[in-house]
Amino acid sequence: MKAARLHAYEFQGWHPRPGDRPLVTEEVPEPQLMGHHDVIVRIAGAGLCRTDLHIIEGIWKDITQRTLPYTLGHENAGYVEDVGDAVTMVQRGDAVICHPLASCGYCEACRRGEDMYCTASYFPGLSADGGFAEYLRTSDRAMVKLAEGIDPIELAPYADAGITAYRAAKKAARVLRPGDWAAVIGVGGLGHIGLQCLHVLSPASVIAVDASESARELARTLGAEAVVSGSERVEEVKEKTGGGCQVVMDFVGELGAEAHSIQMLRQGGTHIVIGYGGTTRVPTIDIIFSEIAIVGSLVGNYTDLSELMKLNEQGRVRLHARRYPLDEINQAISDLDQRKISGRGVLVPA
Repeated sequence: MKAARLHAYEFQGWHPRPGDRPLVTEEVPEPQLMGHHDVIVRIAGAGLCRTDLHIIEGIWKDITQRTLPYTLGHENAGYVEDVGDAVTMVQRGDAVICHPLASCGYCEACRRGEDMYCTASYFPGLSADGGFAEYLRTSDRAMVKLAEGIDPIELAPYADAGITAYRAAKKAARVLRPGDWAAVIGVGGLGHIGLQCLHVLSPASVIAVDASESARELARTLGAEAVVSGSERVEEVKEKTGGGCQVVMDFVGELGAEAHSIQMLRQGGTHIVIGYGGTTRVPTIDIIFSEIAIVGSLVGNYTDLSELMKLNEQGRVRLHARRYPLDEINQAISDLDQRKISGRGVLVPA
């Protein structure tokens, strides 16, 4: 089968230039069933994520200790090709979306329903070969069967970007009340989903913050009550919200956004960190006097993915995606890095 493989890490801070080929598209053996609960998925679409850029940079190499080369791709959807002898929930031909983590089902975290904390899991695209390929091996515990007539290509980014944004919005919704403001910093692949989820789950007004005109236009299309750009974004947010936001959801997490997020909060506000790459530095006295909370938000669990698929099926949350053939993986990576993709990028192997 054909797969896009990483053969060498680039230096940290690397940005792809025209002609760069960080991933090599080559022929590799198809994955085989290795366990009773394994599932082989024929990939229809695989989402592009900024985590893929960080993997190529080498940020994850000491965490995963993965031997190179290997196949990236952790946002995957497609059709069941083969199943292990203990698999009963899906069968060959079913359209599915894959939770990004193949979890064990038996550890304390799995028993609590927090799949992403599983102590005996593997992560296709990070610690194992992923879905930038024609086929993927994963687990039946990762399977969410799609409703009849749903195209898995368009849904692939929900597998990580979608549930990451949805989980963060659920955390925000717990503290937001009518009349409150929530800021979404970065209306990209995650942020445009998070914005919609906030409208579904909370009574708050949403202010979108992004330097890109196309991203701001997307935010307007999705119903943001206010949109902000420019170097004076903190002052603009405070002016439009009457003093600051009760919640700031930072989908960027670097390039200064992490500092601006804190400054946009009003007293007693909550900063939810979703994007990463930068460093948050806040004097402890500021945390105390302002009574702000800084909350991390990881990828969502299996239940989050199931719920999000229902919202998509109902038409209440929709994904904006741009498709790329697998052979154009490096162009897609370049476009992702340069923020030329409105919404999310999806690789289509076929």
